[in-house]
Order: sequence, then structure tokens, then C-alpha cells
Amino acid sequence: LAGRDVLIVADTGNHASLIDACRLAKSRVAAFEHGDLQGAGRELRDRSESRALLVIDAINSVEGDLLPLGAWHDLASRYGAILVVDDAHGLGVRGGGRGSVFEAGLGDAPDVVITATLSKSLGSQGGVVLGDRRVIDHLINTARSFIFDTGLNPPAVGAALESTRIVRQDPRLAAAVLHRSATIAGALDVLATDSAIVSRFVGDAHHALAMSQELQAQGLHVGCFRPPSVAIGQARLRLTANLSQSDADVARLKRAHDGLVVA
Repeated sequence: LAGRDVLIVADTGNHASLIDACRLAKSRVAAFEHGDLQGAGRELRDRSESRALLVIDAINSVEGDLLPLGAWHDLASRYGAILVVDDAHGLGVRGGGRGSVFEAGLGDAPDVVITATLSKSLGSQGGVVLGDRRVIDHLINTARSFIFDTGLNPPAVGAALESTRIVRQDPRLAAAVLHRSATIAGALDVLATDSAIVSRFVGDAHHALAMSQELQAQGLHVGCFRPPSVAIGQARLRLTANLSQSDADVARLKRAHDGLVVA
């Protein structure tokens, strides 16, 4: 999608895979602070390139916040840019499970390209690109990372297809995940997010790791985000809600968390 006469305008909060893709593209890249519509607009407005891509995560993989995709699509359209949205954390969770882009009413917008993973909520592996038929045909015939890659194994594809069927059939599952996420946030005394992600800020990387290890010793698997996953001084515990977690599990998490030594 990129090229020498294309400007890529990218959110600094984007996932590492998007950042690496920007580095690999033969385009000038302009970054803006996470969620800064005005900053992104300035870069699009002042560009010298004839075309532009506006690249964002629908849901930030660290904080779990959902960007207002309608406003971002309006911005991209105003400056003739293609909006590229990674919905890895929205699929299966937002929009009754159909994702953040669907929820925003942009699922069939011709100037929106969606990337998503078949892991996370779908429980498989691999990824997909969704977009206008012309975009997909173009990628199939020109994208080196697709042409020279190995196809997904059939069991992974079958598992992902069955997962999408389940998601479409019962949108209550997605709502239940968001409810579970809110209960986990309450247990950690942090604000609930717009996603399955619950982020508990710590700050110091060594302290965050020690907290994670102490919880692990109590049988609670809690992720620790520390540099280079986040900036120095921004380490945190990071949890993901799912429907296998019970109220008793959340109560156990709260007791263990309340017993931690907090610096």
C-alpha cells in the first residue's frame, strides 16, 4: 500500500508489528502522539506526497483504549488518505464480536483497510487483511510479505472459521468479555477500558516484574509490560479478560493484588 510517493502517518502507540511495517515500507513516516487527531491532521495537510496512509490501532494494545474511528475516518477522508486500522483487540470483543470497525459503521468503506489477527479472541494463528476487492487483489499480486510466505495450515484456518461462526451466532459472548474486563479492572482498582485489556500502571520495570512474579507464585498468570514493550518508566501489569475466568478467579486476583507490596 505504501511507496516512494506515499506518506505514512502513524500513531506512536501502534503495535510493534505496525511500526516494523512502516520501517520496511519505502515511504516517509510521520509519527504523532497517541490519539492526537490534530497532530495527525497537520501531517496529512502539510505533506508533499501525492498519497497518504493513516495507520492506527483501533484499540491500543497497552492501554486498551478505543479510538473514535468515525472521527479518524473523517480526518483521513478530508485529506484524501487511506485509513489502515489494525483491529487485533477489537475482533471478537467490540461490535457484538464483529470488531471495532464494524461497530463504527465502516466495515464496507472503500477507503478503509483492516488488519486483524486470527489469534487472540479467535484462538487460532495467522492474520487477515480486509478491504475493497481492488485492494485485496493488489496485495495478493504485489505484497512480498504475502507472496513469499507460507500459507496457513488447514487446521488453523478451520479453527478460525469456526470461531467466526460462533462469534456471529452469539454476540452475547463479546458483551460478557467486556463485563469480565470491567470486573477485573475493579479488582485492581483501575479504570475499566473499552476492551478485554486491563492495564495496571506500575512505573518501575523491576517492581512491575517482581509483582508479576509474586502473582505467578500464587498461581495467577499476569503479564508484565516493560521496556522495550513500553517506554522507560511506563512498566505495568497487563491482564486480558476471557470467558474462562470466573467470579471466584477475580476475587482471588483482588486478594492477591491487595496483598502485594506497592512502592
